[in-house]
Amino acid sequence: MDVSVSRAIILGLIAGLVGGLFGVGGGVIVVPGLVLWLKFDQYKASGTSVATIIASAGAALLTFAGDGSVDWRAAAIITIGAVTGAAIGTRILHLIPAHLLRRIFSAILVIAAARMAIG
Repeated sequence: MDVSVSRAIILGLIAGLVGGLFGVGGGVIVVPGLVLWLKFDQYKASGTSVATIIASAGAALLTFAGDGSVDWRAAAIITIGAVTGAAIGTRILHLIPAHLLRRIFSAILVIAAARMAIG
């Protein structure tokens, strides 16, 4: 796949900014950006997004930890479930048709946005 370097950098900057401000970015910004703007298929977008999360989350974590904004106990407990869930999710990802993945992902984003707006 021939990726537009400038578009990929812009997408990364937006995801990093949103991640730093709100604690999200990988799935919420990068996946739609890869699918809609860089024309990745849903499977490749998911895997690529996860690869970018490691570095961007690490950079944000340094700042959050530095100012005491991390509940380390909660993070450790959530990580147990997140690692398990991620392993299961990646195993079943290719069993779900791409068009259905897009619809499920879109529904999750809409529900999350509505709950955030109401709450």
